[in-house]
Amino acid sequence: MLDSLFFPRSVAVVGASRDPQAVGHRIVTALLHAGLQGAIYPVNPSADAIAGVPAHPSLASVGRPVDLAVIAVPAARVPEAVDDCAEAGVRALVVVTAGYAEVGPEGARRQASLVDQAKAHGMRLVGPNCLGVIQTDPNVRMNATFAPDMPPRGRVAFCSQSGALGVAVIALAREIGLGMSTFVSIGNRADVSGNDLLEYWESDESTDVMLYYLESFGDPRRFARLARRVGRQKPIVVVKSGRSEAGRRAASSHTAALTSPDTAVEALVRQAGIIRADTLEEMFHVARVLVHQPLPEGRRVGVVTNAGGPAILCVDALQAAGLEVPELGADVKDTLAGFLPAEASFRNPVDMIAAAGPEEYRRAVSVLLADDGIDALVVLHTPVGVHSPEAMARAVCDGLDEARRSGGVDKTVVASIVGSGLRTYELRSGEGEVVPVFLFPEEIGATLGKIARYAEWRAAPLGDYRTFDDLALERSRDICRSALEARGPGWLGVAEARAVLEAAGIVTTPGGVAGSGEEAVRLADGVGYPVALKLASTGLVHKTEVGGVRLGLEDAEAVRTAFREIRERLADEGREEDIEGALVQPMLTGAAEIMIGAQADRSFGHILAFGLGGIHVEILRDVSFGVAPLTDTDAEQMARGIRGFRLLEGYRGHPAADVPALEEALQRVSRLVEAVPEIEEMDLNPIFALEPGQGYRVADVRIAVAEPAGNPEAAPPDDRKG
Repeated sequence: MLDSLFFPRSVAVVGASRDPQAVGHRIVTALLHAGLQGAIYPVNPSADAIAGVPAHPSLASVGRPVDLAVIAVPAARVPEAVDDCAEAGVRALVVVTAGYAEVGPEGARRQASLVDQAKAHGMRLVGPNCLGVIQTDPNVRMNATFAPDMPPRGRVAFCSQSGALGVAVIALAREIGLGMSTFVSIGNRADVSGNDLLEYWESDESTDVMLYYLESFGDPRRFARLARRVGRQKPIVVVKSGRSEAGRRAASSHTAALTSPDTAVEALVRQAGIIRADTLEEMFHVARVLVHQPLPEGRRVGVVTNAGGPAILCVDALQAAGLEVPELGADVKDTLAGFLPAEASFRNPVDMIAAAGPEEYRRAVSVLLADDGIDALVVLHTPVGVHSPEAMARAVCDGLDEARRSGGVDKTVVASIVGSGLRTYELRSGEGEVVPVFLFPEEIGATLGKIARYAEWRAAPLGDYRTFDDLALERSRDICRSALEARGPGWLGVAEARAVLEAAGIVTTPGGVAGSGEEAVRLADGVGYPVALKLASTGLVHKTEVGGVRLGLEDAEAVRTAFREIRERLADEGREEDIEGALVQPMLTGAAEIMIGAQADRSFGHILAFGLGGIHVEILRDVSFGVAPLTDTDAEQMARGIRGFRLLEGYRGHPAADVPALEEALQRVSRLVEAVPEIEEMDLNPIFALEPGQGYRVADVRIAVAEPAGNPEAAPPDDRKG
């Protein structure tokens, strides 16, 4: 429990200072200015008072219970301070002191020792190297940070991994009037983490929306599982820095080549229903709408304006964000025509022209909010000198109140007042409803787009982790472990890789690996001509580049010749030792060629990829990503997340594919890599997608194995919902 952290009856500042510039002094004054509803105990053996508050030489000398201690002494003195806190019965610590894991291995050792020390005494720890904690509850009013100001009271909770950024966030919240319930700077998150706060805020009646600024995920898989649950009731908005692809490693497979440092983050937030903001400004835009307005029930947006230019900018941004701006129905147009001038446009956006006054705005807002054909309304106003922006704002609010009273309660409403000098971030109606105001109309599109996608995720089923009765994943792991022990990290042989898939119930093409020309002929006779013959090698990834693929072989002699020519070419290049043999398969055709891949990630587990396959996968890059484990809903969204999905549905005479079978293949791959963490990389490419009801066949598979990194968490039980 974190109640001692957020609802302390008393706060001690260990390392309080008489120097107004010192962190220990600033924390004491911040607590005073916030009006802490409890006792403040500065601790300094050399001072009688700090900022007018009596000081104590030690915690033991306080003589009264202390719930929370903020430690602001040099790192070398922190262990002694923690022991003093324990003796005084302190339940929670905030360590603002730096010099821990952020400075290198020695600091990391100090940090580990600090955590062990706090846990031994049963204390929860925020930090080290953090800004502190704020609680705006009027019964607490605590600013246990060295930021000078408190944010206003509200229903948004904020977690920041950066202390310096936290100061700016608090200032911005005050400027735009975004109220917060709590603010926590977790710093090095040695103990209390973003996951702990997610669980706490889930049941916090004062919090409706959670905001996170993160530079890295400590335990992303747990965060994702918690977010799936919490996000069904309370939105979670994240700014995650570090999108650069500069750290992409040299790729040895299609899947590795397609992933980037940000791939797993994007997949995780999508599956978990997290709203990812690109900037802090966008995060606050999203938060303001989420706090004050209902979620839209769809993607249809109505726009009302008195000027064409801002409306065009807004509509472009809305459509770029995947939203719709549909033409209004005839009955709505007729109603608008009854009070707007003939020169107005009634299609959507509704351009009332510059002559529109408060009465036109009031009536237009009321009419559009009553329209069942839209899910959200954007109100734009550009002052032209006839009517004041204040009068227009009142009219918009009056129209909103009328619409809400008549039943239009489920529409999202936002506004933009362009170039008015009325620098406001909200309109407040007579009924107390707040309409977020944007300074520029083009800001609205990205904000509403992210919120609409979240609303769709929240309304859709979470999905299930599907079970399969025919899995023999112990066999798959035995094969991978045996290869790893025998040869070390690297690629499995083709026969080994096919056996790994077959144990997972993933359907491969008939055939097998031949070690000689005559064995290749026997396999070809068994599967039937024409056949494909492909180099089997643990050392060569791209077979086509060395002439290792021969297709459409019609008879035994063609098979013998192809086998010999492949062997001779590699021998000429001095690579005969790379030959495992040749894979013999029947020639297949299908609705499409697909690829499914997996790439191990140290933090996230396995990243899965799905896309159009064959030799063009890295050129077209039409690929969607997910993070294992996948629910059936996740697999469905991955399959439908590629631009080429229309090909799988059947397009202009192109045969449709067995999409449910491909989704099942994705789920089986997910189960496989969860059960066999030794799989470092896996490419199933191409997969021939057959017509509906016919399934698929994996033609080529490559699997690389390595010792698992870390200790990834086990997959959730099969009967758990996503």
